[in-house]
Amino acid sequence: MACFQRASPALKEILLKLYSSENPTEIEHHLHEFGSVQYHIQSSISDSLHVYLSIATPLLSQGVLLSDGLSPYTLEMVKQICSHAVEIIEPAKEGYKLTLRIDFAKILHEEEPEKIITDIAAVHAVILSSQLKEMLINVNSPALCQGTSRPIKLVYHPREPFFVIKQPQKILIVFPIRFKENTDVIIATAFFRELMDVGSSEKWSKTPPCCWSPIPPPELRGEPLEELSTNGGFVTFDISVHHVEGKRLEKTVWSLLNFNAYVKYHVKTTRGFIQRRMRKRLEGLVEILHQKTSDDGLLNKGQGIKYMKKLAARTKHIKQKCHSLSRKIKRIRFRIKIPGFARFRRRWLKFPTFSSSIRYTRLK
Repeated sequence: MACFQRASPALKEILLKLYSSENPTEIEHHLHEFGSVQYHIQSSISDSLHVYLSIATPLLSQGVLLSDGLSPYTLEMVKQICSHAVEIIEPAKEGYKLTLRIDFAKILHEEEPEKIITDIAAVHAVILSSQLKEMLINVNSPALCQGTSRPIKLVYHPREPFFVIKQPQKILIVFPIRFKENTDVIIATAFFRELMDVGSSEKWSKTPPCCWSPIPPPELRGEPLEELSTNGGFVTFDISVHHVEGKRLEKTVWSLLNFNAYVKYHVKTTRGFIQRRMRKRLEGLVEILHQKTSDDGLLNKGQGIKYMKKLAARTKHIKQKCHSLSRKIKRIRFRIKIPGFARFRRRWLKFPTFSSSIRYTRLK
């Protein structure tokens, strides 16, 4: 999938093995995901009841950094994962933003342990989404009604930053889009135009309005030039109060965090679909060409056979005519009778007989 899963697959696998293990084991794992996320899992025989999980991840924005590295809202969201089995250790392990102590003994089999461990493995997603949630839930705060604030740069991926711009009664989310291939830019441009058309329809009136522009929006004036240098344009979403009410907040935040990944996934699948169609079309044309060539060969071969048959029939006909003509000539010749010619032929047109006077004696 292009949109990454909330739970880390590798982390989930390790935690499930530790949970299902009957004997205490000494284990220490270091995991790296998404290029900048690091996990440290530690379990010892001396403390077999607990597993320590430390997470190091870059924050979306330096504006939410506090002395301990995470805001109180983010820590509160982490505590809600599994409050009776997960405990936040302060201070965190050196080099990490957060350290959790997991007590597997408090995870009962009746509570669907796999689901609880999956939620624990999604702690990285909780940290990232909580930071964006903290910005969006204040969309209707009095501070936003006073005017437009400066854009806040959020770095979800080192090469895919996006901007949050607080305005009265709404928040703008601006995504600079970058691609390596020009063909991807063409596909993405068509996708963005279609997205705007669909978003403006009555059926999708409750979704955040979407706008695409090949040039930076006016709200990004004053930002560094390297941040605004794109080949795919800029996509802007208007987030208002009803987009972040209740359960919509979680869905909106997760969709925004995965928007870049979804666009790349759509472009990749569309390019693959086009290539498959072109390949299939080419194979069809080649097959038609081969079939035409074979048909021409059979046609030429059939015409040659017909010509030879005609030639043989014509030759036979000519021979028959020659035989017929010769028979007619013979009949005509035999019908011509010259009086006295037979006597003349017997007398003059016959070979004379010679007799020799020499006799030969047979030797015995």
